[in-house]
Amino acid sequence: MNSTKRDDIHLRPMILEDVPEVEALDRACFSNPWPENAFVYELKENPGALCFVAESMGDEAPQIIGSVVVWHILDEAHVATLAVMPGYRGLGIGRRLLALALLESAKAGASKALLEARANNQNALHLYYGFGFEVVGIRPGYYPDNHEDALLLTLNHLDQDELLKLTLP
Repeated sequence: MNSTKRDDIHLRPMILEDVPEVEALDRACFSNPWPENAFVYELKENPGALCFVAESMGDEAPQIIGSVVVWHILDEAHVATLAVMPGYRGLGIGRRLLALALLESAKAGASKALLEARANNQNALHLYYGFGFEVVGIRPGYYPDNHEDALLLTLNHLDQDELLKLTLP
């Protein structure tokens, strides 16, 4: 168990030097993680990608404990991936990362957001429902590791003032 306090968590844009640590985080969180080169692509080649990390700033050296990638496409923010290290869940890190990425996408012109989530991932669904996301469809057998269904979720309005509040510890 970690002893990190909520105010010891710093959010910032992801940089190339973060990629090995972000990829390790993804492996720790997902059965079908993104490869390292996918994060490099988002940072170097995708002008619509908004990539952020959460860093633990406790007594030890800073450690990346969360990450998010959102694609800004026309008037939409598509949440591509969101991960929080298992020992740091329940501190609001995922909420803050998601809010920051959606806020920055809204500032760039997005008016709504969408994502896919595993149908059985109750923790993720709880987070998304808390933002106001609603299920609008199902992708049967979407996940290649176990053929689990994905729920398609949409948030039809990005309220910048509310998102700003959600970025705070």
